[in-house]
Amino acid sequence: MSNEATLKISLIINPASGTSEQGALLLETLAPMSGVTILTTDAAGEGERLARQAVAEGAELVVAAGGDGTINEVVKGLLEAERRVPLGIIPLGTGNDLARTLALPTDPLEAWKLILVGERRKLDVIEIRTPRELHYALNVSAGGFSGQLNEAMSSEVKSAWGPLAYLRGALGVLPDLTSYRTTIQYDDQAPEQVDALNIIIANGRTAAAGVQVAPFANPEDGLLDVVIVHYGSIMQLAGAAARLLVNGNYLNSELVELRRAKKVQVISDPEIWFNADGELITNEPIVFEALPQALEVVVGAEYQAVIEDSGARSQGSGISD
Repeated sequence: MSNEATLKISLIINPASGTSEQGALLLETLAPMSGVTILTTDAAGEGERLARQAVAEGAELVVAAGGDGTINEVVKGLLEAERRVPLGIIPLGTGNDLARTLALPTDPLEAWKLILVGERRKLDVIEIRTPRELHYALNVSAGGFSGQLNEAMSSEVKSAWGPLAYLRGALGVLPDLTSYRTTIQYDDQAPEQVDALNIIIANGRTAAAGVQVAPFANPEDGLLDVVIVHYGSIMQLAGAAARLLVNGNYLNSELVELRRAKKVQVISDPEIWFNADGELITNEPIVFEALPQALEVVVGAEYQAVIEDSGARSQGSGISD
């Protein structure tokens, strides 16, 4: 591998992500390269500051090496920097859900090679506004059932159930799930009332380490995929969970509704907690808005912006644009 990068690149790495061997090998490979500046995060929020710093110091490409949370911080820094700089991603986390949608290599050195020669695409970003804060998500923002499921996912459950761990966790929390009386407004339409169990605002397709929460989301269409899991009986919810976690598509469940919009406003009672790319952010009234093609990102060779969704439509899911 050449010891010279043709661009001025800043690599922002979270040393707590991935295995120590992965991080050490990546740093050992990149440290001798001219044109590459390595910046290390040492606290929550550092990725955002370092991304702005990298742009201010003349970086032509910023690379986030870490999990979805690290990428989220870097994205916020890039969007709020003095000029727009492309993003490269080296997935080092446990979930790496954005990397799945973008078809990025899981091997850090292969991901680095791709960054140097790979195609760049202008992707949408989810802007998330609360009464007090501004956040962004490049992948998914989820609220409701997701948090309760994450709490149920102990290491013992994961070890004992393997690939079925999320199904086991889902069935375990079903009797205690909360119904959120929710007002949702899509774009400038009249507000709608729903009893929601889970609300997912998606730009990417997977969450929770590969669960296809929005299997047909297009990161380039200027729209948010809004997936609502309505409250129902334990048997109905178990069926929806099985479709999602075993079959990989729950959009044909009677409890699941898919809508698409540029802007979505959500108010819930009780207050629903939302995350941004897996990081918990707020339970206040919240507004999501698609920022069309806001960030140029390196993608993998197998990346597809459009995934055919005619099967879901023909089975009667609640899809509307």
